[in-house]
Amino acid sequence: MEEKYTLTKKAGIYGMIGNIFLLIFKATIGFISKSQAMIADSFNSAGDIFASLMTFIGNKISSTPVDSDHNLGHGKAEYIFSMFISISMILVACKLLYDSVLTLIFGSQLTFSWFLIIICIITILTKLYLYFYTKKAYKKHKNILLEANMKDHRNDCIVTTFTLASILFALLGIYWIDSVVGIGISIWICYTGVTIFIESYNVLMDISIDEKTRDLILDICHSYKEIQKVEDMISTPVGDRYLIFITICVDGNLSTFESHNLADSLEINVNELEKVYKTVVHVNPI
Repeated sequence: MEEKYTLTKKAGIYGMIGNIFLLIFKATIGFISKSQAMIADSFNSAGDIFASLMTFIGNKISSTPVDSDHNLGHGKAEYIFSMFISISMILVACKLLYDSVLTLIFGSQLTFSWFLIIICIITILTKLYLYFYTKKAYKKHKNILLEANMKDHRNDCIVTTFTLASILFALLGIYWIDSVVGIGISIWICYTGVTIFIESYNVLMDISIDEKTRDLILDICHSYKEIQKVEDMISTPVGDRYLIFITICVDGNLSTFESHNLADSLEINVNELEKVYKTVVHVNPI
């Protein structure tokens, strides 16, 4: 668990450093050349700085140990701060979409510059490094903050590739593509933001555990011959895992000691599942 928080912290710090570097260069060149696609790309980098900052803060809070006021820890902070990231992405996307549509209607004033090409290549290489670094950490720990950053870096690679294409078209005297790419970038950013928002919202609204894991839990229950019926199963998210409540029915003639042993054994087995944080078993006699 400590390694998870350390890797997420590093991903947040590296993301902030990389995106500050890219924001300065992209904004400077974008406004000088009046490239709507590059300006949109620079605003995207500004949003990325905020996303990395939210990753850093959210990770710090979620790594706080269990205390008397938070008996199940602070894991949901990951989803609260992921929601902040998604909202910022949607707001930035709306502003960029508005500006790009105006530029498409009234004409682009893009001035071609080879610096635009250089900035695009630097951005793609930087984001590819951040993407693969974050992806490696995410595959290991399945942290939603890492997932949000990973998708953000991946999207940036795609976005900047289209920006590069629009700049090359400008070299051929085709300027309207610059505005179209700006619109496309805006829609892409908005879509990613909405996706992250929905995922975070579902967890904060206590979405149930997925069907596959639920079936695995039921299979474990049914492997005990003493369990005659699984009366109820309730789950609630705790960070990136779930708290599971199971009510089982057993022979009423079982002693209290036997019933408790059965419940303890079931809890231990279910707790071994990757997505389970803690299991609580209640025994009803038949």
